[in-house]
Amino acid sequence: MQAQSIDVRERMIVALDFSTLEEIKQCLAPLEDRIRYVKVGMELSYAEGPAIVHYLKERGLKVFLDLKVHDIPNTAKGAMKSLARLGADMVNVHAAGGVAMMEAAREGLEQGTAAGSSRPILIGVTMLTSTSVQTMNEQLAIPGSVEDVVVHYAKMTKQAGLDGVVASPLEVPMIKKAAGENFLTVTPGIRPLGSDKGDQTRITTPEQAFQLGSDYLVIGRAITAAKDPAATWESIVTAVEADRR
Repeated sequence: MQAQSIDVRERMIVALDFSTLEEIKQCLAPLEDRIRYVKVGMELSYAEGPAIVHYLKERGLKVFLDLKVHDIPNTAKGAMKSLARLGADMVNVHAAGGVAMMEAAREGLEQGTAAGSSRPILIGVTMLTSTSVQTMNEQLAIPGSVEDVVVHYAKMTKQAGLDGVVASPLEVPMIKKAAGENFLTVTPGIRPLGSDKGDQTRITTPEQAFQLGSDYLVIGRAITAAKDPAATWESIVTAVEADRR
């Protein structure tokens, strides 16, 4: 699988779940020379604006801009055209927006990417890892199992020409079977042994996530809220590398 042929540090994305630049500076101080990829979500993006992406890129970090675009096709297209100009390396949409919306988002991303540059990786969010089957069935009125819905969304995402999906590591084998080994899987819900699972319900350890075929792992509070973030990061890398030998 693709995740097996590359430095794991390139495939582990640290979620910067903060709201101010000062918090980001404090978080990055012990980590900046170690990590390669970070995630900027809604909280930070809304607070600091596009400048936060430029700030992180100037420090040599890859950026997953996690804004989960979900709107009518024309609006999604325009949003992605704008986001392409920020220089992020990965962006996403909600797969629940449908094939036409995802196709429009991809077209906007391609149109907004500078000539001679590769467009950012574009992925579709399947079902949030905080969503249980009970929530999905009773509150979202979507019948069936979470796994069935995730696979269906993955097939839609591939049909729309996107590069992959966001899903729980537990669903990666089914996604790869349905959409192909080269279809990327970006997996939050990662918790090293002994850490609090927080508001996530479908989780695994980093080692298990790579065993299941995940291409990218998103790890947030388990690292950024640790007493020693650098030591925690290195312990995760060591455990994953040892498991892959």
